[in-house]
Amino acid sequence: MPTLAETRTITVAHSPDSDDAFMFYGLATNKLDTGNLTFTHVLKDIQTLNEEAFRETYDVTAISFHAYAYIADKYMLLPHGASIGDNYGPILVSRKPFNAEEISNLKVAVPGALTSAFLALRIFNSNFQYEVVPFDKIIEVVQSGRCDAGLLIHEGQLFYESMGLRKILDLGEWWHERTGLPLPMGGNAIRRELGSEIIQNVSDCLKESIRYSLANRQDALDYAMQFARDMDPALADRFVAMWVNDLTLDYTERGREAVRRILTEGFERGIIPNRAVVEFAA
Repeated sequence: MPTLAETRTITVAHSPDSDDAFMFYGLATNKLDTGNLTFTHVLKDIQTLNEEAFRETYDVTAISFHAYAYIADKYMLLPHGASIGDNYGPILVSRKPFNAEEISNLKVAVPGALTSAFLALRIFNSNFQYEVVPFDKIIEVVQSGRCDAGLLIHEGQLFYESMGLRKILDLGEWWHERTGLPLPMGGNAIRRELGSEIIQNVSDCLKESIRYSLANRQDALDYAMQFARDMDPALADRFVAMWVNDLTLDYTERGREAVRRILTEGFERGIIPNRAVVEFAA
């Protein structure tokens, strides 16, 4: 098992989104002293990263908490870097005026079967038709009528109304009202085989990167803008603020309980086939 006496390159995989870019700013631009660790960054969409985690492709990977249930024997969760919405979250939208009780009659465009947004929607109502669509095409397929509704997990949460769509359900609001907990979407997981010493040091580096970004917000935001898909800077700032917050720096026990709760409910409702043991690195 490798130790820090050796120089070790750590592959870090995350999505090409402004919020992930913001939190990894310090690491990606070599602003931090990482000792004998060097970091190589790989950018992939979250659905691809969820699938790659089954093969242990990357040392550290962004992952949907839903997908983590299937690979918890290979990875543990790092205690920093989570995307957790406190009383807000993925939004189900449509062109026509539907209400949440009508979801069973709708065909829904979803961003991936392993996403936490999909898990949360199935906990709300598991009886609906769906089609997996790349997250950045969901608004388009709803506008075209190919799907009756779409589940938005990224920037579209902020501008869907300007695209002529209306809200059916905010899953974060529903979850908070029902449980009193924030709705956990994704976090960073690390391969168990790296060993406790390297895991601890990688964890420290990631926490320092998030702390550095929050302390140098404008510089980090300027860096993240290149990943914002031509979003207005004010909108990008708002999006980053939603998903890089105090719970990103540290889940707190409330955030950890939220992760355990959603995976437990997924198992008890038969959505997830196994009861996941959620383990956080130090």
